[in-house]
Amino acid sequence: MLDAADLRLVNPWQRGLPLVPRPFAVIGREAGLSEEETLSRFARLRDQGVIDRIGPVFRPNAVGASLLAAMAVPPERLAAVAEFVSAQPGVNHNYEREHHYNLWFVVTGTTQAQLQQTLFRIEQACAVQALRLPLLEEFHIDLGFDLGTRAAPRADAPRIFPQLGAEERKLVAAVAGGLPLVAAPYERVAAEVGTTQAEVISLLERMLADGRIRRIGAIVRHRRVGYEANAMVVWDVPDDRVSSVGHELARDPVVTLCYRRARSAPEWPYNLYCMVHGRRRSRVLYEVKRISGLYAARYPRAVLFSNRCFAQRAARYG
Repeated sequence: MLDAADLRLVNPWQRGLPLVPRPFAVIGREAGLSEEETLSRFARLRDQGVIDRIGPVFRPNAVGASLLAAMAVPPERLAAVAEFVSAQPGVNHNYEREHHYNLWFVVTGTTQAQLQQTLFRIEQACAVQALRLPLLEEFHIDLGFDLGTRAAPRADAPRIFPQLGAEERKLVAAVAGGLPLVAAPYERVAAEVGTTQAEVISLLERMLADGRIRRIGAIVRHRRVGYEANAMVVWDVPDDRVSSVGHELARDPVVTLCYRRARSAPEWPYNLYCMVHGRRRSRVLYEVKRISGLYAARYPRAVLFSNRCFAQRAARYG
């Protein structure tokens, strides 16, 4: 789906989108394209589903609330249940995975109460109980990895974030779904939220610096660029060891996500998660075996490959 010019736009600009009045002019100059062609190509890639959007990626528990949930759905009902789950306003990711717990989705919202209301509505409508698996500790969460080398910055996540102010909350609601693909996107956002372009840029800079924004750039749908053999690997690690093992695992270059979540005993004993994105299943299985042997050989594990993607879109916080 990506020609050479597309790749020059998408790959390096998964992060570091210029916080200047005409960001796409800057990007175009570096890619050898005009501002107009840069915008046209990004719009085409968005319309084709190669990228979801261009904009900030917020840490959910820093600007709102987020929860991973899983359900064991009878196979003959999976498509219908997945369609209902994906249609809920708070659901931004929804995948089929190879496991008894075969439907995995993320619910986001402004408050924990809102999350629980969404989950209760899903459970009642689908007649299936959901595992609730809140995030406890982040080791590495950055899907803005290089599409060739899979390299991505690795740094410890902040543990404490400033509370959102009123102006920041309005901005989050306005840009969570992506920046407008226009020559002056920050000016357009400023008009929407009732402030100035300079203030929008200042607020984004502040939230990027303090960690409430992970990155600002193109959000790639990896399955559309060939990363179809993607596995979620989970381990049951003693609580007094999980942080140490998680930090070691997160440093491995093949690991694209790594975090600790609450167990849901007795149904779900696992507390350490990672994702390995790959183009071939055999290679992903090799890497899973390798990292398990290096970092978590003593601990029970399960490997859940992603099958169908039912929903992948921006989280909404307002």
